Amino acid sequence: DQILENISVLFGGRIAEEVFMGQMTTGASNDFERATEMARRMVTQWGMSDALGTMVYGENDGEVFLGRSVTTHKNVSEATMQKVDAEIRRIVDAQYALARGLIEENREKIEVMAKALLEWETLDAEQINDIMEGRAPRPPKPVPVPVPPSGSVPPAAPVAPSAHPAQET
Repeated sequence: DQILENISVLFGGRIAEEVFMGQMTTGASNDFERATEMARRMVTQWGMSDALGTMVYGENDGEVFLGRSVTTHKNVSEATMQKVDAEIRRIVDAQYALARGLIEENREKIEVMAKALLEWETLDAEQINDIMEGRAPRPPKPVPVPVPPSGSVPPAAPVAPSAHPAQET
């Protein structure tokens, strides 16, 4: 579940571009790579696919040369690799749809949160909870100024050196 949630989170930036700005940029390319790699590992290495079961598909135990492995063993058929690709696609598409649904369902809350961030720069947990519960966020709490313990002497202000050190006594 945590890996699937991580995949969904990775799609948030791209979906926000689409939903709020009506455009797509290349900014999410690394997020897509990471999401696809997680889904690929779920299917091919970690046995986390009901469709393909608890098996490792493909071995890669060689050194990397120019970005490619020099000793990749292909121990699966082309038909199986097509099933692996289809399962990776299913996982990625499902998590993308989940993330998009969450953003669309919470669009108004996201807009309130963005306005609050523009006004106050940061939000604390209470402000976020207000927004998520449909209330206007309260202003941030004032940051307490540290008070020195009683009886202590505040540090003295630095003294500028004299322009004529020989005349000092």
